[in-house]
Amino acid sequence: MRFFPVFLSVVCVVRNQAERLEKTLAQTAELIAPHVSDYELIVIDNASDDNSVEVLKRLTGEQGLPNLQVYALTKEVGGDIAPAAGLENALGDYVAVMDPLTDDAGFLVAMLEQATQGTDVVFAVDESPSRRGVLYRGAYALFNSFYQRVNGIHLSKEAPQFRMLSKTVVNFILQHPQPALSYRHLPATGGFTRSHLSHRATSQTLPRKSLGESIDWGVRLLTSTTRAPMRLATSLALFGALANLLYSLYVVGVALIKPDVAPGWVSLSLLQSGMFFLVSLVLLVLAEYILHMSSQTCEGPAYHVAQEYTSARVARQEAPRVTPADAEAALVDTYQRRAI
Repeated sequence: MRFFPVFLSVVCVVRNQAERLEKTLAQTAELIAPHVSDYELIVIDNASDDNSVEVLKRLTGEQGLPNLQVYALTKEVGGDIAPAAGLENALGDYVAVMDPLTDDAGFLVAMLEQATQGTDVVFAVDESPSRRGVLYRGAYALFNSFYQRVNGIHLSKEAPQFRMLSKTVVNFILQHPQPALSYRHLPATGGFTRSHLSHRATSQTLPRKSLGESIDWGVRLLTSTTRAPMRLATSLALFGALANLLYSLYVVGVALIKPDVAPGWVSLSLLQSGMFFLVSLVLLVLAEYILHMSSQTCEGPAYHVAQEYTSARVARQEAPRVTPADAEAALVDTYQRRAI
């Protein structure tokens, strides 16, 4: 059995899984506990509307699971915001983020082995066929292709959700102005050593994902992690300014060459092209200003924790402790043996 002298934090995002919570979390703890010195399970309840919070609250009691932390959010948030809440509260040397519905907790051991060999980020790439609808798969493939073109990374292949991060990477993400939006792509673009391990997701029910919510998340990710949208706006504004300037020169040239130009056409054309030229310049300046400001500001809290629970039992506190008196007695005994 492989053993790693590290503290491992496992972040699980759940929603409306009350019936399987206890079994899933207990199995996860059983799989990782023998392989690490210490561990913690961080459960982010993404605003469940069943009795998940009551189940989790019971699991943090005296007769519940050890090393369990629960954070119940007040409203449902996106798939990247909830894991970021777990990262902010993780204490481990390594932090794993998984979906207990689809990801295999047993694969964490292989990921941890890779991480302890000096890899900052370990991604688990799902090689199983997608079970999403055709429309969702098509939109997701189109988004990944566009994102790869503008940002140089294919999210589903190079930065999947199932991952393990070192404490250095976690601190790097949390220092970002918008960690909830940068969590997905930063580990794959921050210059860290990383590796990709192939695995197959379990056959449990897939979590519900709305196409509209996914599109909203994609737009926010694009606008927060790449300058491409605003650069497109500035390019169009610059093109508009140059086009109107060229049109003004064309009007002047026509007025000089043709003596029979319609009365008022030259002045009206110059007036319109001049106004559009100024408007394009204003839009260009505004776009650059917005681009600069957006890179230095954030939207505020991405989530709010309504309830928080921590296990009454902590495994590391249940281990035998050596008191100062015991240590002193052992030291005296050692000296006496040496004297003899």
